[in-house]
Amino acid sequence: MFNNFYKDKRIFLTGHTGFKGSWLCEWLLSLGAEVHGYARDPQAHETLFDQLGLSQRLAIDQRADLADLCALSAAIAIHKPDVIFHLAAQPIVRLSYEQPIETFATNVIGTANLLEAIRTSGHPCTVICITTDKCYENREWLYSYREQDAMGGYDPYSASKGAAELVIASYRRSYFGDAKTVRLASVRAGNVIGGGDWAPDRIIPDCFRASKNGIPIPVRNKIATRPWQHVLEPLSGYLWLAAKLASADDDSAVTLASPFNFGPTLQSNQTVARLVEELCKHTGAEWHDASDPHALHEASKLNLAIDKAFHLLEWQPVWEFEETVRATVEWYLNAPQADSIAGLTRQQIQGYINDATVRNVKWAQISI
Repeated sequence: MFNNFYKDKRIFLTGHTGFKGSWLCEWLLSLGAEVHGYARDPQAHETLFDQLGLSQRLAIDQRADLADLCALSAAIAIHKPDVIFHLAAQPIVRLSYEQPIETFATNVIGTANLLEAIRTSGHPCTVICITTDKCYENREWLYSYREQDAMGGYDPYSASKGAAELVIASYRRSYFGDAKTVRLASVRAGNVIGGGDWAPDRIIPDCFRASKNGIPIPVRNKIATRPWQHVLEPLSGYLWLAAKLASADDDSAVTLASPFNFGPTLQSNQTVARLVEELCKHTGAEWHDASDPHALHEASKLNLAIDKAFHLLEWQPVWEFEETVRATVEWYLNAPQADSIAGLTRQQIQGYINDATVRNVKWAQISI
């Protein structure tokens, strides 16, 4: 996979204790990478990291804050990473209304601190900064957002991610434009779902919490459409982009050092109601409309164009909507009786890889 790029590579991963970071750690370790994690202690709902036993399996599990520029700089100087994946963030839209300053500090200043630490280190590396599909100025239109569309954001979370993209673009143009020393790209994923996410105010965890308690699933915004995708989909894009970017010649690297969308097929752009109905088919749960006309604003329509990733990276989604939901449900239903959560998670990663191989997805092909 990935042209065997990750074998013995030194990886620096911020936000490694979170939902997405835990899945990425598991995949990187299976690829033979040496992983240095940098994050604050997991929050109460972030249980996947410990369930996977990752702390004992990483090269370094460092607990520190993105606000600590000295700690960031020292970590990069010591580890000398080949690739940096920046996932650390405050990721919840509704929480950003309650904690706007912390959201902006983490998502904007935290990103700037990381890039400044990289700049002042002088260490050559490939950097993938993960932002979000919500970084775009959402005009509530039916068209898919492309990488060149304007950044924006109504709520503090979305605005912070749009601002982070501007910081990334500024550093790339000001300091890393020739892509000779540092190769910097940003990536924007769709609405990611998958096993092990227990964050508050997210539809999948809300569904399984309600199902466990024997109550109907409360659905806040049933008509909102989102580009639903399994967590492994964007992670495959991040891994493939980093491998391609690090291995490219200087001219090609300048093109690849840019923003990329990693979203699902158009068929997976479904309403929240459709997602919940698909979940209920597998679990037997019921749901009810809990919409509130006075609720905090959340975007109603959102979709990503993935043409750029398809043409420049030959990347494409592997699982369709029904497969994504099925894999997610299977993880949650099997986890309580699983001998090993790590084993269950690795089994799903391998199943995804197998399907990618059968469907001739480029990153999964063996390179001679």
